[in-house]
Amino acid sequence: MFRFLMIVTLLYSTMMMADEVHWAKDFKSGIEQATKENKPVLFVFSRHTCKYCVILEKTTFSDSRVIKELNKDFVSIIAYSDEGDAMPQELWRPGTPTIWFLKPNGQPMFQPLMGAVKEDAFLEALGIVKKEFMRINKKENGK
Repeated sequence: MFRFLMIVTLLYSTMMMADEVHWAKDFKSGIEQATKENKPVLFVFSRHTCKYCVILEKTTFSDSRVIKELNKDFVSIIAYSDEGDAMPQELWRPGTPTIWFLKPNGQPMFQPLMGAVKEDAFLEALGIVKKEFMRINKKENGK
């Protein structure tokens, strides 16, 4: 019985840990990964003391559908202003959270989203970004 409980506990804890966004360790390594994997980048500029940043992380970035989409089709990067995380100056905006969708080279695909975006709206945005990213890839590759 003890062995069974250990296996169940191990499986449960593995499932819980797998259910989170895989954030790149920093902007530079995230861009390198996106270039290597040819994926669009989700870049979030955040702050731990920001009410709407906390809401975004506890709701949208904890939603299993969002996590699945981000981990499969994007390279996700988060930078915290209150930790002094490095980010390109041209992506800075006065206000957090700031949500950017970038090409693998770090160039913006769209203007940023500002604030805590609800799960369903965020999933819709991910769909738009993926579609645009495929269009850009076809155009750049002459297909």
